[in-house]
Amino acid sequence: MAEQPDSNLPDHGTFALLRRLFGDFGYRYRVRYAIAFTLMAIAAGCTALSAYLIGEVVTRAFGDRNLAKVVELAVIAMALFATKGFAMYGQAVVMARIGNAIVAENQRHMIARLLDQGLSFFEVRHSSEFLARLNAGAVAATQVLGLVIRAVGRDLLSLIGLVAVMVYQEPLLSIAILLVAPPVIYFMRHLTKRARTVAHSQFVGSMHILETMQETLQGIRIVKAFGLEPMMQERAARNIEEIERASNKMARVANRTSPLMETLGGFAVALMMLYSGYRVILGGANPGTFFSFVTAFLLAYEPAKRLARFNIDLNAAMIGVRVLFEVVDRPATEPDDSDRPPLVLSDARITFEDVTFTYRPDEPVLSGLSFTAEPGRMSALIGPSGGGKSTVLSLILRLYEPTGGRILIDGQDITQVARGSLRRHIAYIGQDVFLFRGTIRDNILFGRPDATDDEIVAAAQAASAHDFIMSFPSGYDTQVGEHGLSLSGGQRQRIAIARGLIKNAPIILLDEATAALDSESERQVQNAIARLCEGRTTLTIAHRLHTITHADRIFVIESGTITESGRHEELLRRNNRYASFYRHQIQKHDDIPPRAAVAAAG
Repeated sequence: MAEQPDSNLPDHGTFALLRRLFGDFGYRYRVRYAIAFTLMAIAAGCTALSAYLIGEVVTRAFGDRNLAKVVELAVIAMALFATKGFAMYGQAVVMARIGNAIVAENQRHMIARLLDQGLSFFEVRHSSEFLARLNAGAVAATQVLGLVIRAVGRDLLSLIGLVAVMVYQEPLLSIAILLVAPPVIYFMRHLTKRARTVAHSQFVGSMHILETMQETLQGIRIVKAFGLEPMMQERAARNIEEIERASNKMARVANRTSPLMETLGGFAVALMMLYSGYRVILGGANPGTFFSFVTAFLLAYEPAKRLARFNIDLNAAMIGVRVLFEVVDRPATEPDDSDRPPLVLSDARITFEDVTFTYRPDEPVLSGLSFTAEPGRMSALIGPSGGGKSTVLSLILRLYEPTGGRILIDGQDITQVARGSLRRHIAYIGQDVFLFRGTIRDNILFGRPDATDDEIVAAAQAASAHDFIMSFPSGYDTQVGEHGLSLSGGQRQRIAIARGLIKNAPIILLDEATAALDSESERQVQNAIARLCEGRTTLTIAHRLHTITHADRIFVIESGTITESGRHEELLRRNNRYASFYRHQIQKHDDIPPRAAVAAAG
């Protein structure tokens, strides 16, 4: 479901949002808006003058029979319509340019705000929600501004000009016709509330459709393998039916003004015909006055209808503005701390001092965790799932902040240094390798964007990736596909290692980097990892214990604390928790090489 508005965020009422939009964007683009407004006013004036001109033509043609004056009025009419055409074109272009600039700015602002959030912000949300907010929110701001400007500059000014012509020609009849406005205003207040509710349902339904489509495409292998096509089709159909119902309801609500306006318009036209006919036939009034009044009334009808439903359209568009500002106004959970001192490395020694951490209240993940990862050595973390191993790496990267204790690198508390400088010294490689859309070259360059082609090749060779890359027709320019799905798991992993190698970071974090690989791919990746970790402070997590038997120190983590530590052989001799884990894996035949299995059983 869509996120509910946060009570701690600024007021998101309609008038508050309008003030903010005009304060933020209206003032910034005030010169362009003034130009567009002026052009709209010119077009509105031309419309009103054309209505007045009709009466003059009738008077000169049928009353005075003055052909020269009729020709003069025809030339004036042609000039008026040409002027109106150029004015409408100019305002449309200016408004479009303003709208495009506002959309681009909102998209940049929303993406920047999302990147300021920590992982906890994204864990309880689906990515499709942000796509929906980005699409709907960025466009809604310019829609609202354009709607207000056009309602005032085009419709209201046109209506004022045409009503002025009507009042000038027939004051009493104009006042009688204007009496239909109060019922329309009362009726519209009720429809506005309904429209706001339905528009929110439309947004939620659109988000659900996007969510289903995204999950179907990203999980297409599972969908095909498990024969889930009917199920995914049914889910999509339910979501589509939901938004179809909301859209149909919006169509009914938004267009309920038409019967009212048409009925009242018909009443006004009948009244106008009776009164004007009486005045012309029995009162001897000028027919030109009657024609001018009728023309002004008919031209005023469409802008009056648009203004009648203005509040409905405005509140529907405001849904997108609200979902935009609910993200933009959210305080950064990972705020900019570039003003803090940078991390200065000497040995790259990592120390945990009595660190505690919890994702949810009363559910501690780490409880007084203390250990040291020695510089230039490999330290391994093992233990049961849920023991806190991956949390350790997340805390070092400051994806989360510890709730107690300290994490030190060369004696510096990492929460007191600039986050960016900390992450520049760390290369992270996880089990689920994420490759970005683009080429193999692009994905390696994410490790260091200014690297040369020779450095890219050198990193790929060290990661045992160069040979398979060159086997592709396009080599390093091969497209990896979404999430790198055009490559095998081992290939993706080695590209990730090349990305870490080219970064040349002194600290390496490995999160079960070979857990999902077959034996051959694991061997190649392990060789690449050995080159990556050489001479660097490495902290690795592994479920396959044979992959860390060579580690300089192994830490067993259970229930968020260290229960045992030492080298592989030492821990086996102790015959404690590590030995129990290792023997258990042998019994499960967990891909442990025969020699290692024999040695462990010895």
